[in-house]
Amino acid sequence: MFAISTYFTVSLLFWYVGLVPDLATLRDASVSRTRRFVYGIFSLGWRGSARHWNNWKWAYLLLAGLSTPLVLSVHTIVSFDFATSIIPGWHTTIFPPYFVAGAVFSGFAMVLSLLIPARKFMGLEHVVTMRHIENMCKIILVTGWMVTFGYACEMFADWYSGSVYEIGQLETRFLGPYRYFFWLLLFCNCVVPQVFWAKSMRTNLVVIWIVAALVNVGMWLERFVIVVISLHQDFIPASWGMYKPTIVDIGMLLGTMGFFGTAFLLFLKFVPAVALAEIKELRYETEHDAHAADAAHAEAH
Repeated sequence: MFAISTYFTVSLLFWYVGLVPDLATLRDASVSRTRRFVYGIFSLGWRGSARHWNNWKWAYLLLAGLSTPLVLSVHTIVSFDFATSIIPGWHTTIFPPYFVAGAVFSGFAMVLSLLIPARKFMGLEHVVTMRHIENMCKIILVTGWMVTFGYACEMFADWYSGSVYEIGQLETRFLGPYRYFFWLLLFCNCVVPQVFWAKSMRTNLVVIWIVAALVNVGMWLERFVIVVISLHQDFIPASWGMYKPTIVDIGMLLGTMGFFGTAFLLFLKFVPAVALAEIKELRYETEHDAHAADAAHAEAH
């Protein structure tokens, strides 16, 4: 609870602090009195003074510095919830590193799943370039190999342990009643990202979106395999059983997806999708570099 709540709080603050200058811009540009009032509240009295910018940059830097180790610590702690148990399929020391790699892997895939349609419909091709997208594909390829290595280590540890329970759990995953989920998991997380070895695939938006969607499916299946397959056959055969989702389970899954999708669309509607302050700074630096290059070129001639 403390790990996830801390992660959520820092992430929310990091997101919100980055929005403050843009919310102030929207406040000043709004014609509606209601919008000016709402944006004025959330912009926290921002006036764009040198002091405000200095404090904002320090706060943004500190939150960014906190977020990086939190990614490692939170997913490590969550994996310990599984790894410190004695249940076959959970009791393995490889969980912490490959949970962290899986978080980066699925996170970039989710960002691409949302970014590619938003980039197209909002006309952000000049802001989010193919270079950005291609680099994200490379990260998915690298972290995909890390996740694949984690799967291989987990399987080897189960076999090498000599424990009949661990070996039985491994056989259940490959050959049991849920084997199709496990094979689909391996296909989505280990095989599909390999298309990014080719530059033509890393620059094809349709292929990238399909790969990102399949990675999202694969990472959801990973959680399903870890939880359901490990629990449906434990140490006592009398307690074995098959999991069948109820209407509540399905409703929670679809409801959370719908809630997140709605929140994302509302964000695109009422808040700048790209940080205006950073774009202004980048444009100034680009123009300054261009003028310096032109001056150097003219001086050379």
